[in-house]
Amino acid sequence: MTPFWRTVVIVLTVLGVLIAMNQVFFWNVGGLGLLRNSYLYLILGVFLPVVFIVNPLRKIPLAQAAEQSEDASGDDVAPKERPVQAFDVLLMVVAASACGYFAVNGTRIYDFGWEYMAPTAATVAAFLLWIVVLEALRRTGGMIVTAIALLFSLYPLVAADLPIGVLQGVTYDLKTLAQVHTMGAESLLGLPIQTAATILIGFLVFGVALQHTGGADFFHKLSMSIFGRYRGGAAKVSVASSASMGMMSGSAVSNVLTTGPMTIPAMKRSGFSPTYAGGIEATASSGGSITPPIMGTAAFLMVSFVGVPYTEILIAAAIPAALFFLGIYLQVDGYAARKGLKGVSPALLPRTLVALLQGWPYILALGLLTGMLFFTNSETQVPYWVILVLLVMAVLRPSQKFGLREFAEFLVAAGRTLGNIIGIIAGVGLIVGGLTATGVSLSLARELVAVVGDNVVLILIAGAVTCFILGMGMTISAAYVFLAIVMVPAVIDLGVNPLAAHLFVIYWASVSYITPPVGLAAFAAAGIAKASPMGTCVAAMKLGAVKYIVPFGFALNPALVAQDSPGRVLLAFALSIVGVYALASAIEGWTVGFDRRMPVLGRLAGAVGGFLLFMPAPLSAVLGLALVAVSLILAFLTVKPRTPSDDGAAPAQIPASATSVA
Repeated sequence: MTPFWRTVVIVLTVLGVLIAMNQVFFWNVGGLGLLRNSYLYLILGVFLPVVFIVNPLRKIPLAQAAEQSEDASGDDVAPKERPVQAFDVLLMVVAASACGYFAVNGTRIYDFGWEYMAPTAATVAAFLLWIVVLEALRRTGGMIVTAIALLFSLYPLVAADLPIGVLQGVTYDLKTLAQVHTMGAESLLGLPIQTAATILIGFLVFGVALQHTGGADFFHKLSMSIFGRYRGGAAKVSVASSASMGMMSGSAVSNVLTTGPMTIPAMKRSGFSPTYAGGIEATASSGGSITPPIMGTAAFLMVSFVGVPYTEILIAAAIPAALFFLGIYLQVDGYAARKGLKGVSPALLPRTLVALLQGWPYILALGLLTGMLFFTNSETQVPYWVILVLLVMAVLRPSQKFGLREFAEFLVAAGRTLGNIIGIIAGVGLIVGGLTATGVSLSLARELVAVVGDNVVLILIAGAVTCFILGMGMTISAAYVFLAIVMVPAVIDLGVNPLAAHLFVIYWASVSYITPPVGLAAFAAAGIAKASPMGTCVAAMKLGAVKYIVPFGFALNPALVAQDSPGRVLLAFALSIVGVYALASAIEGWTVGFDRRMPVLGRLAGAVGGFLLFMPAPLSAVLGLALVAVSLILAFLTVKPRTPSDDGAAPAQIPASATSVA
């Protein structure tokens, strides 16, 4: 962006955040309180233009940018800045004008029922906003999700004429449909954008602030100091740092592109194959959307769909997230033991105590965020207070440079993040609106239950397949919103705990990032590792095996999402840890901790036993423990392989640059 457009993004970002804070803190600037619809229109009017600035219609290809970076004399010069094009400016003006018009007339929309009978100017603005939102969705979410949103938004035009009974519903003419989508309370202004505008903005800005004040560098150094000296240490560092980075960004692909350039080469130097190194990074990065306390966008959308405080979602997600990363860690350890890989020399690693002392502001920020969420009743206000603490500490710390330039970069990054998320969620609202306006959203769940009867496992399998397919073409939040309306009610009707049902959808929607044939996170990691994309996908799929099994476990056993008595929760957690251990050992063919190879029969017994330990029935637990014991006995009856001792010596030194994050 040119300096002018960077300034525009900064101004819009500050304006949008101030509008959100005015609503959240009840400032009522000027003595006026905004109606909910007016507030949502203002948020859209501020952040939709940002989408068209940071995601231009045409981007400079890499080859062209490289040519522009060298002048006629052959000397390197700065790449040529490209201003925002006229078409993008037009879309910005249309988005801001339409949203501003609706915001000013928020009271009239309610009082005079513009949702069904609007004046001509409002109808024209409704059509324009509909088109602009779809274009914003195309630029932020891709063509597939845009096509789905377009079809579902037009679906009410023909709902009564479809030959399939379950899809038949109320029909609208085009004019009324545009009004319902843009001025009704269930489509563009529905639950997704309501949640984004009230809760999500603060948490997203907090994640960006944590990164831009040095949080990413701190968590990477801390991971290096704790895990780097052990066998396969570079990979264990990748797991820990990607988990913390993903917690801040919530995006698997951006996480890979941020930490991957450092962790993947370090893993390759320490003896991991390129395919396995890429798989580790992709799998660990895909866990960001399920890692408390800052989870992905879908977790915040759960607040509105489930109707519970965000703290309950954090508690429910804690055990599954811990099991997921434990599974990756154990498999990495088993792989390193099989290959005889060693750790990094402690002399090359940062000291844990020093890293903790240097990074105390970030530990304080996360502790403050978590504590305030649990001990205050204002989860919408909490992230703004913590952001203030982070920024003040960044400015006052002598060891950190955080001046006007760094603050401007932070605001640009925050604007880009907020614009892209708002663009996706606004477009997804059209899917919700199409299903809700016709009344089909209620009948779909009922018909789904009628088809599968009372077979919970069958509907969970069908839901998992649907989540995976949708996840290939849609963002996790988009897939979640769709399935939270269509499938989750049916699952809940069959007795599955509501929190478990919603988390089940989020887990399986994120699975597509590491599973063939798409595996976007694995493909990104493969590019960095210079490995086969499909091979990296397969490696990531093996490493993330727990992610495929844990959702079925907590859907059938609500204690795994802390929805039971403390005693049952602790017992379920303990059994599931044994289950993850058995599954990881079976997949790698190595008894982690005992350093023995597992025969095929032992691996089979361990896998089945590990799966059974996730089930709630006592008989399943007893049988699972017995099978795990059998697998260990079989491993001890085999000859222990000759492997080098885990003495912490490094096969190769890693440069100091690998211990910091750009």
